[in-house]
Amino acid sequence: MGDVHRPLRAVAADVLLSVENGVSLSQCLPPALQTLAPGERPALQALCYGTCRWFHRLDDELSSRLKKPLKKPDRIVHHLMLVALFQLRFSQQAPYAILNESVEACRALDKPHLTGLVNGVLRSAEREGAPEPKNDASRFSHPGWMVAKLRHNWPDNWQQILHANNTQAPMTLRVNALRFSRNEYLALLLEAGVAASATRFAPHGIQLSRPVQVDQLPWFADGAVSVQDEAAQLCTTLLDLAPGQRVLDACAAPGGKTCAILESQAELAEVIAIDESSSRLPRVQENLDRLGLHASLLQADAADTGQWWDGNLFDRILLDVPCSASGVIRRHPDIKLLRRETDIAPLAAIQTGLLESMWSVLKPGGRLVYATCSVFPQENHRIIQRFLKQQNGAVLVEPDVQWGHDMGAGRQLLPDPSSHDGFFYAVLEKPES
Repeated sequence: MGDVHRPLRAVAADVLLSVENGVSLSQCLPPALQTLAPGERPALQALCYGTCRWFHRLDDELSSRLKKPLKKPDRIVHHLMLVALFQLRFSQQAPYAILNESVEACRALDKPHLTGLVNGVLRSAEREGAPEPKNDASRFSHPGWMVAKLRHNWPDNWQQILHANNTQAPMTLRVNALRFSRNEYLALLLEAGVAASATRFAPHGIQLSRPVQVDQLPWFADGAVSVQDEAAQLCTTLLDLAPGQRVLDACAAPGGKTCAILESQAELAEVIAIDESSSRLPRVQENLDRLGLHASLLQADAADTGQWWDGNLFDRILLDVPCSASGVIRRHPDIKLLRRETDIAPLAAIQTGLLESMWSVLKPGGRLVYATCSVFPQENHRIIQRFLKQQNGAVLVEPDVQWGHDMGAGRQLLPDPSSHDGFFYAVLEKPES
C-alpha cells in the first residue's frame, strides 16, 4: 500500500508514465487504485482511460505550448499536465480547481521547481481554448501510422473506425443459456431497474443502456450472466456444436469463450482450454467456477502440440489468436500508446504458426474457427487466403450470417459505437478423406 494522501492527479501521472514506458493499463492501474481511498478509485480510472483515449491530441497541444520538452527525470510532470488538459477539454470540472490541484500534485511529485511552468501552461490553455488539430493523428487522436494504415485498408470506413475507437464501449452481457432464456433475464433486469435490450446478432446477448457494477446484476454471483462483448459471443454460432464433440479452445484466457462454448452445448464430450500464461489461467477457472461449468485447463503454448497434445483429434477448435487488438481500442485506449507498426508482422507469423499447428490436431470432417479482435487485414483474411493456398483440401465455409463485411476469406466486424467491438472470424473445415 502506498501513501493514502498522494493526490489523485499525481497517481494518474505515474500510471501514464508507466504506460508510456510500455506497461499496459491492465497491469499498472490495479496497484495504483489500491493506493487510493475507495471513493477516489473511479475518478482515477476515468482520468487514466480518458487521457490515453485522447493522448495524441492532448500531447500535440501540450508540446506546442512548451518552449522545449521536459528533461527525462521531469517527464512525469508532462503527464501531469496531460491529465489536467484532458480535464480542461473533456470534463465538467471547474478550471480553477483543475489548475490549483495540478500545482499541488506537482509539489507532491517532488517537482516544486516546475509549479510555475504547470501553472503558466494550464492558465494559457484555459484562456486560449483548444487549438485546431494540426493533422489527422491529432484530430482523431491515434498514432499516425495507425491512421495511415486504416485509411489504406478501409478507404470507405477509416474515419468511422477512428471515431468508434474514441467512444466508450457499451456494457454487454451473455446470458447463461443453461440457466435462463434471454427474455427471462431481460425481465429480471427490468424488475431490478436496469434498462437493457437484446443484441442484434448474438443470440444470448443483452446490451445495457448504461454500465452497472456486476453486483447489481440479478444472480450474477450464481452464474446467470457474464460480461462479454457481442462480437466475441458470435464464436459459438460459428462452431456448429453438437453433443459428444471434443472441443479445443486454444489461447483461452480469460475464459469468456470457453464458458460460452460450454453454455451453448451442455452435452459435449470434453472441452480443453489452453493458455500460455500461467498468471491468466486462474481467471479461466474462476469464470468456470462461478458459472458451474467444467473444462480441462492446460498451461502450454498451443502451437507446440508436442508439449501438450494426447494424440486424440478434436471435432471443433476455436483459435482466438494473439493479435494487435486494434478492434478493441475503445475498451483498451492504451493500445494507441503501446502498439507499434513493427508489431504486426511478428504477430502475423505467430498467427500463421498457430493456425498450422491447430490444423494438425483437427479431425477429418472437423471445423476450426479462426478469430481475432483486429481490424487489420494482414492479421485476418490475408492469413486465411495464404493458408487456403498452402493447405491442400482446407475448405472455407461461408457462414449464413447478417453481420460484418465479407472479405472473401472470412467476415470482418468493424467497431460500432452503438454495439459490438471490431472482430474477424473465418470458418475452415477439414475434408473427411
